Amino acid sequence: MADRAAIEAVNEVLQKAPPREYTETVELSINLKDLDLTVPKNRIEDDVPLPNGRGRPVHVALFGTPEMCQKVRGIADVAGIGPAELDELLKDKKRAKKLVEETDFFLAEAPLMPTIGKRLGVVLGPRGKMPKPVPPGGDPTNTINALKRSIRVRTKGNRTFHAAIGMRTMPPEQLAQNVDAVLNRIMGKLERGRLNIESVYLKTTMGPAVRLW
Repeated sequence: MADRAAIEAVNEVLQKAPPREYTETVELSINLKDLDLTVPKNRIEDDVPLPNGRGRPVHVALFGTPEMCQKVRGIADVAGIGPAELDELLKDKKRAKKLVEETDFFLAEAPLMPTIGKRLGVVLGPRGKMPKPVPPGGDPTNTINALKRSIRVRTKGNRTFHAAIGMRTMPPEQLAQNVDAVLNRIMGKLERGRLNIESVYLKTTMGPAVRLW
């Protein structure tokens, strides 16, 4: 059961947002206070699981051996990138950037992490999409399924940051549950919990913002 304030805010956001020709994202805007974000430990970079998913397909790419790529073949919205294709990406920055823009999360077999970090880190790092390591020969299925229901939250050095918690087409109760999950996770990461949050707003992509806190 979602918090009543979250349900009320979601309903108000959905009522106030004009109809669009496309499906809008619903997102939180969170403003922090009393934190020195120049100190790395005060920054948040976390993959937050949503109880009701994101309301849209989540795309995952896996860098691995042919054997590892075979394990993800047939899983919807998952691309296996073997050694030959990885070599091509390393030579083609435009293609690499396109892949990064179209992919929500990356995984990589652990031995490939140094190469990917050195050669593709300049593209992946600033977008918060450095791969999660997968043990050599391991089964990535559980990790993939978890990522498909998650969002990545990053404050970097900013006191204000955003987190997409679902799509406008999702039921209000599900959106509200996702709101609660994200806020609880963020408060758990902050030194003083809720006391480090100045305000929280909820909005659709192009709709007006509604204050939650």
